[in-house]
Amino acid sequence: MSHDATVERRFDARRLLHSPLALPLIGLIVVSVLMGFASDNFFSVSNIFNVLRQVSIVAILAVGMTFVILTGGIDLSVGAVMALAGTIAAGLMVNFGMPGWVGLLAGLGVGVVLGVFNGFLVAWGRMPAIIVTLATMGIARGLGLIYSGGYPISGIPSWISWFGVGRIGIVPVPVIAMVIVYALAWVLLQRTAFGRHVYAIGGNELAAKLSGVKTQRVKLAVYAISGVTAAIAALILTGRLMSGQPNAGVGFELDAIAAVVLGGTAIAGGRGLILGTLIGAILLGILNNGLNLMGINPYMQDVIKGLIILLAIYIGREWR
Repeated sequence: MSHDATVERRFDARRLLHSPLALPLIGLIVVSVLMGFASDNFFSVSNIFNVLRQVSIVAILAVGMTFVILTGGIDLSVGAVMALAGTIAAGLMVNFGMPGWVGLLAGLGVGVVLGVFNGFLVAWGRMPAIIVTLATMGIARGLGLIYSGGYPISGIPSWISWFGVGRIGIVPVPVIAMVIVYALAWVLLQRTAFGRHVYAIGGNELAAKLSGVKTQRVKLAVYAISGVTAAIAALILTGRLMSGQPNAGVGFELDAIAAVVLGGTAIAGGRGLILGTLIGAILLGILNNGLNLMGINPYMQDVIKGLIILLAIYIGREWR
């Protein structure tokens, strides 16, 4: 092997180690191996698909969260928006006799409207994203409880369950939906001018604006995307539970943020990959599944996951 080839290989290895995907992949491998030793059933096909199905909702929420965080923002409303979208969709089907497809489209519309609302206040209102989305979280949660009277809305058409528990072959439909959403997000971020603008705003918003990027429009778009992914997650959850749940999604925004950060995206924006978010979401799912298989107390599981997330953030900070 020539000297030049050796130097090139070392350079590639160094570049790989400093990739945003390096740390999430190492974490995923280590945790998977540990869980495999701890439980004989962990690597079974049924358990793997079970993990992916369980993680699909948070993983889809995390897609929109990735777009928002890449611009240097945050969206604390995704769990509540998901709950409201599912509740509105179920209510239209059950209480107003609307066809199922109309209810589902209405649920998607709820996500878009609230996402645009957040984006408008952040971009044109110049309000802090954390305050705007915290307020929207309360508004969406309150509207869902008012609309449903505080109770789940059941009695939706049976075919809706396909989105939550259906399968195509041996693959659960929620897993297929998750893969499609991530594929579309990857194309947007890696193969379009819009994606380059998202990274540019997170890296240096003023420089992006001076270079001609329509920063306000891009911000509006990323919050709209976050609303859409919340509504898609609502569709899956509604199909799984066969009801609209106004109290659904409590704490899901924190899981989505954790998946994004565990996936290597910088919380300050400008750096990260959508594939890293998928790895982060799967890592969270594996932790949940493995700790359950080991019979760990649920309260202790929260402590363990919190410590692991803090450790991952600290290591990632030093790694970069």
